[in-house]
Amino acid sequence: MRAPTQRYRNILDFALSSLLRRKGRNLSLTGVYTLVVFVLASLIFFVQALKREARELLVQAPDMVVQRLVAGRHDPILAAQAEAIRSIRGVLEVRPRLWGYYYDPAFGGNLTVMANEHEPIAADAVWIGQGVARNMRVNEGDLISLRAYDGLPMLFLVQKILPTESELVSSDLVLMAPRDVRSLFHFPEGLATDLAITAGNPRELPTIAAKIVERFPDARPILKAELLRTYEAVFDWRGGLMVVVLGSALLSFVIFAWDKATGLSAEERREIGILKSIGWESSDVLLLKFWEGTVVSLTAFLSGILLAYVHVFFFSARLFEHALKGWSVLFPRYRLLPALDGYQLTVLFFLTVLPYTAATLVPIWRAATVDPDAAMRT
Repeated sequence: MRAPTQRYRNILDFALSSLLRRKGRNLSLTGVYTLVVFVLASLIFFVQALKREARELLVQAPDMVVQRLVAGRHDPILAAQAEAIRSIRGVLEVRPRLWGYYYDPAFGGNLTVMANEHEPIAADAVWIGQGVARNMRVNEGDLISLRAYDGLPMLFLVQKILPTESELVSSDLVLMAPRDVRSLFHFPEGLATDLAITAGNPRELPTIAAKIVERFPDARPILKAELLRTYEAVFDWRGGLMVVVLGSALLSFVIFAWDKATGLSAEERREIGILKSIGWESSDVLLLKFWEGTVVSLTAFLSGILLAYVHVFFFSARLFEHALKGWSVLFPRYRLLPALDGYQLTVLFFLTVLPYTAATLVPIWRAATVDPDAAMRT
């Protein structure tokens, strides 16, 4: 057993020394390879982390939201329908919610204005998200002005700025008392934006939704599972769009690797001829080139993974966060929690290492089977 092991160690030692002799060429290849792995890994890590954040945030969302549709558009719903829905078997709680979008022309962005359901807010006071505070350049205790439906300004005291930990969902949020929401939007009494439903058994939600539509044909129930699928589909679509854009870069790298493998220098061909003339077999030369490729692949793969990890989970993927988060003015600032698994790394390995291997395998085999005399005369 010692002889085969020693043979492999000798070949590996020779492969490392061969890489060092041509360090300029191999460093350029490793650099491009690392860049490709870094970009693809950053994309995969960022999309998966966002999907995990969405799943965790939706845990606190209501089991179902009921909206009213008029001519295919979302319209205010009668708050009195909450009692009729509450009487359906399996429904534990129905809460009318009051919220809407407010366009602020000062910075060209939309704010989500909502009546706070959990803690009472004083009249003419607001709680705002971190993004709103940054764009309006206000702190707690300052006054902000919002223009009501009739064009008259309404002054609000910034009572609280929501914590950074909730910025993923509260960056553009403005919480105020229900009376102030109705005054700002001229929202009539007895109407709500939608109804939030809590069910005793989540498996009964499709049945409850069917009964709601049966009683109120203009209602549109939206289940929490549907919201989660929508978020994941949006992130997958944006991630897929980025993959298509980066596909040209991956193809360029494959062409680059093929060119490097086929463009063996006269020195390398002479080296292969000398090795074969002193007793090396074609399988030994293939194994030598395999080890060289493995060293380059693993170095680039691990370096790209490490750089992508730092880029996504320490710098929030600054290079392409706008393309994946959306095109809002009020971008949330937050640090994603690491969310890695074996499946992601396996997919990344097949996306990066296999194309390189396939691009170099055939040229290396052709070089390994060349006649020694012909190779040394090159």
